[in-house]
Amino acid sequence: MKKIIVLVLGLSLLTTTFSGCISDLDTKPQVELTLEDLLSQDPNAVTGILSRLYASFALSGPNGPGSSDIDDNAGESPFLRGIINLQDFTADGMKNRWGDDGLDQLTTTSNWDENNKFFRYLYNRIYYTVPQANNLLAVLKNVSVDGQDNVLSEVRFLRALAYYYLIDTFGKGVLATEDNFGSSAPLPQATRQELFNFVESELTAIEPLINNNNGYGRANKHVVNMLLAKLYLNAEVYTGTAQYEKAAAAIKKVIDNGGYTLATNFVSLFSGDNETSPEIIFPLIADALSSQSFGNTTYIVNGSVSTETMNIADFGTSDGWSGHRASPSWYGKFCNNGVNNVTDLMNCPDDRAKLFWTQGHNFVMTDYKQWTDGFPSIKFRNTNFSGSSTSTPFSSTDFPLFRLADAYLMYAECALRGATSADVATALNYVNAIRSRSKAGAITQSQLTLDFIIDERARELNLEGHRRSDLIRFGRFTGSTYIWPWKGNTVNGTSIPSTYKLFPIPLTALGANPNLTQNPGY
Repeated sequence: MKKIIVLVLGLSLLTTTFSGCISDLDTKPQVELTLEDLLSQDPNAVTGILSRLYASFALSGPNGPGSSDIDDNAGESPFLRGIINLQDFTADGMKNRWGDDGLDQLTTTSNWDENNKFFRYLYNRIYYTVPQANNLLAVLKNVSVDGQDNVLSEVRFLRALAYYYLIDTFGKGVLATEDNFGSSAPLPQATRQELFNFVESELTAIEPLINNNNGYGRANKHVVNMLLAKLYLNAEVYTGTAQYEKAAAAIKKVIDNGGYTLATNFVSLFSGDNETSPEIIFPLIADALSSQSFGNTTYIVNGSVSTETMNIADFGTSDGWSGHRASPSWYGKFCNNGVNNVTDLMNCPDDRAKLFWTQGHNFVMTDYKQWTDGFPSIKFRNTNFSGSSTSTPFSSTDFPLFRLADAYLMYAECALRGATSADVATALNYVNAIRSRSKAGAITQSQLTLDFIIDERARELNLEGHRRSDLIRFGRFTGSTYIWPWKGNTVNGTSIPSTYKLFPIPLTALGANPNLTQNPGY
């Protein structure tokens, strides 16, 4: 059992009761003891409180899968589920067939508006985590705990991570910190640039203070540098000014100093015992017994299997949801984009190409609502890679939010975009290490191009919460430069407006704070 999750149990007294979003940023947790009193009496309690903050990215609430920290559907609204919905199902590789109002608009990149509940869910999750962090930071100024600087840095990192997703998905919001925590007046709107500057300043400030190693599932110096590198990698999208040099410097620290190595087997990264992986830099933890949620990797594993065409026990679950399938825009990218049918896919030597369920399914996704159109991804599973395991309705597979292969591909992209602290020869070695691991075959330096990188990121990282951001950074998400099945709600795909690079600010947030304005085009 993963230790950090065990610490979450019994901490329901620290849960905030929210009834919306922005209007509750000044609401302090309703607790039997104030945080300050609790920590004054027992400084060691900070470990459990901190684990509760980590859990806000993976769990719906403190009392099992039916509880929710926010006034939203406990099953649909968890943070990680929002990342998958908004990053992967809005992009080319994955489609959901359920036809739910809101999710259907995401999977077809069409008819987005401020009433979509899935935009509200992620926005509310961000603004649940942020005030929780602010409250803890404010209290920690008045008490003393062991490793004070390190604990403060972890809390600041988690707040920065929440803000990173705000920058990426909505582009603006309010900048709530411990300094304005408890303010009764609605906070002013912060621009994307202002939010970017804040997150950058927070990460650079804590990088020298946080420990090199805080144990599995907790942030450390390398996790901070990984997020900083991601911020810089997308800086041109976020601010209009490219910062690939800074991205390369940050990612080089992770690679050179983190001590991480590629896992020997690709499948091991997405199995129920992946907490042993030497490659995972920062996971969102799942445990089928102690941290049940419909929103962690349970959503990916159960959503991708069905008794209609599969033996779901083979993937460690007892509950198949018949929801998610990959499209040819993912599995067609293997073997130098030479996969045009199921035979091509099965004959491709790349291990990653084998992680699709083809039996009983059609290669072409003529109807995205038909389970048998498209191939379910079996990349994530709830079976152990080493040893036996028992099927459970919830997943114990941790979600690798950051891992070394991503760092290698980020380094390669920086090198190709001209960062002087990254060289193409080293980048080629990193890319070929990733490909060799999966028996994909080495490439030559002339083949290492930006076009290759965006496709290799799909082959390696799809369904890991990066794809939409990657496509936007490469200029392929909106417009007609790159078309995929069901883009714009047409079977062969069509152009979508540039305003879709950002999601609309939810109507509930606009109603709660008159200082907020809607994003253009909505």
